[in-house]
Amino acid sequence: MKFELTILGSSSSTPIFNRNPSAQLLNVNEKFILIDCGEATQNQLLHFGLKANRIDQIFISHLHGDHYLGLVGLLSSLHLNGRTKAMDIFGPADLFEIINLNFKLSQTILKYPINFKATNPLIPELLFENWDVSVESFPLDHRIPCTGFKFTEKQRLRKIIKSKIEELSIPIDMIPLIKKGQSFTDKKGKIHLAEELTTEADAPKSFAYCSDTVCSWKYINSIMNVDLLYHEATFMNDLLARAEETFHTTALQAAEVALKANAKKLLIGHFSARYRDLDPLLNEAKSVFLNTELAIEGKIFEI
Repeated sequence: MKFELTILGSSSSTPIFNRNPSAQLLNVNEKFILIDCGEATQNQLLHFGLKANRIDQIFISHLHGDHYLGLVGLLSSLHLNGRTKAMDIFGPADLFEIINLNFKLSQTILKYPINFKATNPLIPELLFENWDVSVESFPLDHRIPCTGFKFTEKQRLRKIIKSKIEELSIPIDMIPLIKKGQSFTDKKGKIHLAEELTTEADAPKSFAYCSDTVCSWKYINSIMNVDLLYHEATFMNDLLARAEETFHTTALQAAEVALKANAKKLLIGHFSARYRDLDPLLNEAKSVFLNTELAIEGKIFEI
């Protein structure tokens, strides 16, 4: 099963140094989920050869413009390109009013329905699930209501031992049943238990997205033991007072969060426009949590 993340935008409030505002694309078994949608998100999708029409769910963390101002343009382009399948959008309650007002004033009637679910910035909740993934939200601590998101793979079926298929002449249509635990009787009448014909499935992977937040530790329990943690790191720690004033996190603090949450890997992003060179932020984070990388646009991270 594919479970990988593509970075589309890694800047904070303004686009600068060829960095764009926040946006990420999660590929879950060839189904795409968009996480935040800053300016130029649809341009980034085109630039990296990613098909916007394959996006079926969009999650918006909060209503600061660098996290949602690309959304109406993306929805409009999908309409103009003939999309008919529904789009699921999850975000702050007022976001639906923003979307509707834009299309009302432009006298646009979308060719596809929008299924909107308002997030609750006060409590964790299950927002969405299908056969492949479940998505939970959790409160962050920002200047305005803001939520993080945790994406967890569903437990997969056991894996068939390929050599057993030929050895026992197992019909193709029996394989899914065996994976689900059904035994198989061969031509000689011998019964083979599913446990003998399969191996354990891989453990489900998880990815947590911590958008804008001050480092308050309130959300630690929601991100414990994730395989990949994205955490904003707007400033370096010499600007800790500025980070606290603007309800943001430093690279050092992001690493401390990853360490305390027992994350396997950390991505830092949402970089301030004051930093052309990002290596100092990376080095600061790695001084606390070695397995840290920069959320560089266009880079793909397998989870």
